[in-house]
Amino acid sequence: MRFGMFFELQLPRPWADGDERRLIGNALEWAEIGDRIGIGYGWAQEHHFLEEYSHSTAPEVFLAAVSQRTSRMRVGHGITLMPAPYNHPARVAERISMLDLVSGGRVEWGTGESSSRLELEAFGVDYIDKRAMWAESVREAAKMMCSEPYPGHTGRHFSMPSRNVIPKPVQRPHPPLWVACTNRDTLKLAARLGLGALTFSFMDAHEARFWVNEYYETFRKECRPLGQAVNPNVAMLAGVLCHPDAATAADRGLRGQQFFKWALAHYYRFGSHVPGRTNLWEEFQRAEPEPMAGLGGVGPPEQVAAHFRELEEAGVDQLILLQQGGDYPHEHVCESLELLGKAVLPEFEERDAERTRRKARDLEPYVEQAMAHVPEIAEPPLEAVESYPRLWEGGGVTDDQMGTQRALDATSLWRMHVGGHGGG
Repeated sequence: MRFGMFFELQLPRPWADGDERRLIGNALEWAEIGDRIGIGYGWAQEHHFLEEYSHSTAPEVFLAAVSQRTSRMRVGHGITLMPAPYNHPARVAERISMLDLVSGGRVEWGTGESSSRLELEAFGVDYIDKRAMWAESVREAAKMMCSEPYPGHTGRHFSMPSRNVIPKPVQRPHPPLWVACTNRDTLKLAARLGLGALTFSFMDAHEARFWVNEYYETFRKECRPLGQAVNPNVAMLAGVLCHPDAATAADRGLRGQQFFKWALAHYYRFGSHVPGRTNLWEEFQRAEPEPMAGLGGVGPPEQVAAHFRELEEAGVDQLILLQQGGDYPHEHVCESLELLGKAVLPEFEERDAERTRRKARDLEPYVEQAMAHVPEIAEPPLEAVESYPRLWEGGGVTDDQMGTQRALDATSLWRMHVGGHGGG
């Protein structure tokens, strides 16, 4: 089983000047430690307006910084919001490809729809149509990364003409594709579409085994890839705060993990939020958090290792560690990560190589079967695109007016040119 890190970037109130800058600096240090101790993936989210719960609004920027502070860690979008009102598919293809180049081919491309009204309504995304938007955008963005040129698309939720979308990624045909899964229906959809399942939920081993088995059974029987390649993997979330003393680990770790789940429910299930005014941390202190499963990673090394071992035996491919939740002090996160690297992770690394080889061998015929269903990308219409916009012609505009417009355009270009070289 492999391990990842979850950069939700939580920042409970009250806020002081410099807190966000300090948080990002701390997170980059956690990534450096993670890379050194053998954590193979760093996942950063795209969320908008979810105050205190997640200040990770531009993961492509954060992950680019992570890629320069690490040498082995793969950098994962967990996730990119794919409905076109959030991110035009061509811009996603460009950013993912550039990050893949900057990182030397280490990108994992996680995708998702979003569900919070604060996000959906601000960007004009219809709740009913968001899944269809997601699927259309993912399919077309994947094509953009591996076709030269992209043939264009006329769709229900976005359209664009044929263009050569550059740059192209290091990983061909495109970086591994994932989708966020919050329930079993989405998990099975991921398997049907050949996508890795990012199940950002805490689970015990029994529940995890059920999800994993259902995913792979569906993948073997029903996969019709959405992208140009398949990525059969199941990743799950585990809260973690490791300390030699069990009582100290619980005292340091449980409240932050509870805040993570409570704040998530606030934005996605029960909350009523006044932007810029609601104080989540204060409300959380007054609430009685529900009991949580899957917190065996908060404790001494032997307990953490046993919990991880159970999830490994359940078939989980990657365990994504929530190393920071709520008001965790920076030094506690660093201490916890160092202890994990020394006393917990080595045994899993020893077993992973053989497990990976066995899995690839077992899935080979099913991957080949799935890839047979990837449709060929249509031939593009090779038509010249004139540089000058032809907006004025054919619209009842006189030759004199056209001449005046072109003269104004030429004058503007000349002024820009001269001004750029110190002229007045």
